Amino acid sequence: MTHPFERFNLDNYLIEAISDIGFKEPTDIQEKVIPEIKKGRDIIGQSQTGSGKTHAFLLPLFNTIKAEHQQVQVVVTAPSRELAEQLYNAAVQLASFSPEEIVVQSFIGGTDKIRQQERLKNRQPHVAIGTPGRMRDLIENNFLLTHTAPYMVVDEADMTLDMGFLEDVDFIASRLPEKGQMLVFSATVPQKLQPFLKKYMKNPIIIEVESKTVIADTVENWLISTKGKNKHDLIYKLLTIGQPYLALVFANTKEHVDEIASSLKKQGLNVAVIHGGIPSRERRRVMRQVQNLEYQYIVATDLAARGIDIEGISHVINAEVPQDLDFFVHRVGRTGRNQLKGTAITLYGPDDEKDIIEIESKGITFEPKDIKNNEIVDTYDRNRRDKRKNTHQTEAFDTEIHGLTKKLKKNIKPGYKKKIERKKQDKKRRARRLNKD
Repeated sequence: MTHPFERFNLDNYLIEAISDIGFKEPTDIQEKVIPEIKKGRDIIGQSQTGSGKTHAFLLPLFNTIKAEHQQVQVVVTAPSRELAEQLYNAAVQLASFSPEEIVVQSFIGGTDKIRQQERLKNRQPHVAIGTPGRMRDLIENNFLLTHTAPYMVVDEADMTLDMGFLEDVDFIASRLPEKGQMLVFSATVPQKLQPFLKKYMKNPIIIEVESKTVIADTVENWLISTKGKNKHDLIYKLLTIGQPYLALVFANTKEHVDEIASSLKKQGLNVAVIHGGIPSRERRRVMRQVQNLEYQYIVATDLAARGIDIEGISHVINAEVPQDLDFFVHRVGRTGRNQLKGTAITLYGPDDEKDIIEIESKGITFEPKDIKNNEIVDTYDRNRRDKRKNTHQTEAFDTEIHGLTKKLKKNIKPGYKKKIERKKQDKKRRARRLNKD
């Protein structure tokens, strides 16, 4: 029986590689992107986390590699170390099935630069993957020779822009052949990205794949108010009630990550910490330990939201509503994968109401919850007052009518009496109309 990916005319070793990782059917982004890359088109691809985007560009690009030419043929940039590592691992898995040696190397900030320089003196990779700063450094100093590469991929371009790496990516792109093919992937395409796209892309085709559901339907999405509660105690309770298999807690800053992790450790939990302030070697060690299930709880910043790809995350807790609301989907997308059940919990205070409304406007619904007697229970809808608005307005009119009736009982001049009577009748008519509406 033929494999569904065979219709893309990929080399046999690539079909074997994707069969090995359990790919049965192409995802929407793969279905649309692979044929266009094979046609040589410049592409702007928009899709959410978990859409299969990585293999949408790696498969057709690997299909072009000429193993006998020992030179750089594919350049891929990613804005974070975790993402670059993830892309590198995916590329190495594909290369391992090739009958001829395909050399894949990663160039990531925080790793041994001298060692990388020595390796490059002896041999250039076919596929170079890395973070923009480190790759620029190696290119600028003539160690990494990318002028031979006909293909460049900018992964997570919006995050690259947000983190201030676009200038480095611009430098890398400027060193590639003019007739090269540029592939840019991004969850969103901000206006500030447009000059870069116009500079390096020729009549790009825009491929946008809408997520069928903003959040996987296997995920329960809870909302818990922190008003009048100690947030750290609340997180501890959420992590210990029902014993999550593997829980990921997100905070907006590395300082808050450290505070939460410290509080949880004091209460006896074994917690992994991942954020940009931790040395790269230490972060890789922690990630390996997490993969080996040596930790049950992870506290991280949004930097890691697109870089953590761990099987079996059962719970995601947003200790804070993310400052960039697009990250909400990236955070929650860590759980409920591969049709497994998951629970996403967002903690919010009165100041977060506007952000919660904006998230809801994206088609996301929350289930209001609370903790009582060490159990998670359903609670009232925070919008219940708005829903009772008409009732409140009617009550307001009734109060006014009552006040006018009291005035009528007083000894006042006849002219005023008629005036108040008319006003009273008018109020009653308006109240009746409001009730009909």
